[in-house]
Amino acid sequence: MHLAEMREQAIKVHDLYDELNRRERRVWRPDEFMLGFVGDVGDLAKLVMAEEGAREVPGGRAALEHELADCLWSVLILAYRYNVDLGEAFRRTMVELDQAISAQLAKAGEPT
Repeated sequence: MHLAEMREQAIKVHDLYDELNRRERRVWRPDEFMLGFVGDVGDLAKLVMAEEGAREVPGGRAALEHELADCLWSVLILAYRYNVDLGEAFRRTMVELDQAISAQLAKAGEPT
């Protein structure tokens, strides 16, 4: 699945959550999505530790996959809510990192 397709599907689920939340309580603000993401990252950390054998967490590999998808959904929705072109931001950031790391490696390879 391409980023645009993931974004579309994430927004569809976001809109469903908005509808459900409107009926049950209130619609989440963007900062509340961020707080939800922080919670998901905490859950992901526990599942990664379990995958590495450092702790036991129920759910195994399926739970890890689910939590990674939850985290990706949160990132896609935060980008949507803050009007960030995630594809372009990712491309630009990877170019910057590639250049910075390559420069450090070249410098580290120079004789002292």
